[in-house]
Amino acid sequence: MADPVPGVQRHGQPNGGGTKAVRAAETEPRVRQYQNGAMSDEADLRRAERYLVRYGATWLPFVAERAAGAFVEDAAGRRVLDFTSGQMSAILGHSHPEVVTIVREMIGRLDHLFSGMLSRPVIDLAEALGGLAPGLSKVLVLTTGAESNEAAVKLAKIVTGGWEVVGFAQSWHGMTGAAAGATYSAGRRGHGPAPVGSMAVFAPNAYRPRFVTADGRLDWLAELDDAFDLVDRQSTGAPAAFIAEPVLSSGGILDLPPGYLAALQARCRERGMLLVLDEAQTGIGRTGTMLACDRDGVVPDILTLSKTLGAGLPLAAVLTTDELEAQAHERGFLFYTTHVSDPLPAAVGAKVLEIVVRDHLVERAEAAGARLRAGLHELCQRHECVGDVRGRGLLVGVEIVADRDSKKPAPELGAAITRRCFELGLSMNITALRGMGGVFRIAPPLTITDAELDLGITILDQALTDVRG
Repeated sequence: MADPVPGVQRHGQPNGGGTKAVRAAETEPRVRQYQNGAMSDEADLRRAERYLVRYGATWLPFVAERAAGAFVEDAAGRRVLDFTSGQMSAILGHSHPEVVTIVREMIGRLDHLFSGMLSRPVIDLAEALGGLAPGLSKVLVLTTGAESNEAAVKLAKIVTGGWEVVGFAQSWHGMTGAAAGATYSAGRRGHGPAPVGSMAVFAPNAYRPRFVTADGRLDWLAELDDAFDLVDRQSTGAPAAFIAEPVLSSGGILDLPPGYLAALQARCRERGMLLVLDEAQTGIGRTGTMLACDRDGVVPDILTLSKTLGAGLPLAAVLTTDELEAQAHERGFLFYTTHVSDPLPAAVGAKVLEIVVRDHLVERAEAAGARLRAGLHELCQRHECVGDVRGRGLLVGVEIVADRDSKKPAPELGAAITRRCFELGLSMNITALRGMGGVFRIAPPLTITDAELDLGITILDQALTDVRG
């Protein structure tokens, strides 16, 4: 079979050789290049420019026609390997057959209901989610990540009586109200004041540490103490919550070090604050454990899930304790929305959980992530602009810098590599924050094959070579 990128040696051997390797080679997808001429229907792109509101994304020169597994295809037949699972969501790959079946069944039987009316799919999903984390047995079924974080903050405020919410300066929790107020990685300017009581502290960054030990390593404990000293100086005595991602994705794939979450939770309890963990991108197996906080043995007061829970469909959930739910209810907690407890997405969520457990996709994420990081570390050795490889499971960051010694940010270089990857048939997302190089957020489906992982690494290698020589 011809190499997907002409003249480039394929990275690794799929699935470790033997019969599995033969099977992978037989089924390995071919990626076609359209380097000259239109990549997609230019008439559609002109119509998009004419009619669509620009909401912050830079649209690719590509109009998707269909998607399956780890690939997206346009009407011209160009197939692109999706290394972001859509918007970091499609953990089962695109158009998973069992998800397609459940959607078809539910749309013809039970799709949407009055918000005060229950259905078995909602109760089934709540029961399944209620067993994910010890003590978090009460579940609110919603639609989006921002919505779930909105509900979590509102719940924390009504239970504690406080209104101060602390988040990380590199965070992303959503684009609505309180969620946007706790989002500091983008979107702060031009929309008026944030909610009263919004505060930010820095998340630890081992590659660019702000506090270091005598031997030059990240001193995350000193940084955490400094952060809460700053919080205490700003607080008016009305703390409600600290909201955090266990791995800050839009913040550049910053993995909170082992021990950090437990120390953070202790400081929250000292101040009467609730700890809210946003596992939109890290939950449901993505990091090699069912929940990212499982690694640390930490159970938050409130947990939010979205993206991965619906595997690409709009579904979110808030999990909390019996005690907090009872207190919130007694004090008049209200989060009554049009699509709360909708049966169709709830049925999808229950099916996603079933597949993840049945097909051992948590373990698969750990193994595939190790393979992915090993391949990326090889690229780091060959390409001076690859400054750092980090992450957990199948949520991996690659930081692009001008050179490894200075670690000087190189956002333009990262953007050029992104464009070249797409020309070669690989969809990558890069995030660039102030003081940080462009960071590729790599989050392929948990169902991705070894051959597809190797193909992605091969294309990235070629793009790095083409852009930097």
